[in-house]
Amino acid sequence: MEEKRYCATGRRKNAVARLWLQEGKGKFVVNEMTLNEYFLRDTARMVIQQPLELTDTIGKFDIFVNVSGGGISGQAGAVKHGISRALIEFNPEYRSVLKKAGFLTRDSRVKERKKYGQRKARARFQFSKR
Repeated sequence: MEEKRYCATGRRKNAVARLWLQEGKGKFVVNEMTLNEYFLRDTARMVIQQPLELTDTIGKFDIFVNVSGGGISGQAGAVKHGISRALIEFNPEYRSVLKKAGFLTRDSRVKERKKYGQRKARARFQFSKR
């Protein structure tokens, strides 16, 4: 009998995380590396673990993640969003807890584009009358 896999996509800023969650021993693979090898910052690892801590499921799932785009913090947020969505697929009762914590909301803040005739997105060149 094959284990049931729960699939989800998480996004934050420009980062996209595709992940698969299946019941297991707590193995965590990100882009074919362990969690500690890929995310070197403690804060990033802490952010990723939040949905699992909230639902008391740490060590109960094997998680496989493909993440791309954005930076470290954006990728960590995308993985957190994906884990939250996959946990709801596993058990719909987790929805209220995760929703209250704000883990199901996609953080859509993206860098504003640079406009022509300007130095950056909003910064103008200094004006001089003469």
